[in-house]
Amino acid sequence: MIAAMPYTAVELMIVGFELVGVAVITLGSILACGRFVTVHKALEYTARCQALRQDLGSAIVLGLEFLVAGDIMRTVAVDPTLQGVAVLGLIVLIRTFLSFTLRMEIEGAPWQRLRGAGRDRASPDISQLTDWSAESDSKG
Repeated sequence: MIAAMPYTAVELMIVGFELVGVAVITLGSILACGRFVTVHKALEYTARCQALRQDLGSAIVLGLEFLVAGDIMRTVAVDPTLQGVAVLGLIVLIRTFLSFTLRMEIEGAPWQRLRGAGRDRASPDISQLTDWSAESDSKG
């Protein structure tokens, strides 16, 4: 009876992490929809939809982090078999892929952000060059 108490405590912590993960996804989804209806009302429809997608994606990513933590705890503390580790690896791989794609959906692809930032810094404003040359012709 006493020997089983640590496993019971660990199981309760694992269930707690899983419940927190589900609660974060659920409450985040409800709040995102509420913000879509109330807060983002002044924005145009496409901007409202983009804000909703970002809010939903953030809630899902955060919830997935809690669920992965629960899975890791379960595999390491409760069921440390080779099959359990293999299943955990597959679950973590799938959830990591989901988190990565959701993060790209929210923030945009890193290579697109870098390319856009580099273009803004590197390219001169052609209209300023044209105005300058026209100004110098009229003076000369």
